[in-house]
Amino acid sequence: APHNAPPDIKNALASSNAAKATWDDGTPRARNEWLCWITSAKKQETRERRIKVGISKLSSGMRRPCCWAGCPHR
Repeated sequence: APHNAPPDIKNALASSNAAKATWDDGTPRARNEWLCWITSAKKQETRERRIKVGISKLSSGMRRPCCWAGCPHR
C-alpha cells in the first residue's frame, strides 16, 4: 500500500505542477520509493535537501529516485 506523504512533501509537490504530474502518474511503489528516500534522512537539513532534489527530478520527469537501494518496506 502506498505510504501517505507527510505535510512537508505534500506542500513541496503542490508547489510544482510538473513534479505533481509525474508523482500522480507514478505507481504506488514509485511514490513509496520517493517517500522512503526522503524520510530516511537522519538530519532535517538532509531531508529538506532531498525534498528539493526530489521535486527537481520529478519536475524533469524522473519517476524513481536514482542510485538508491529502494524502499525497505516492500
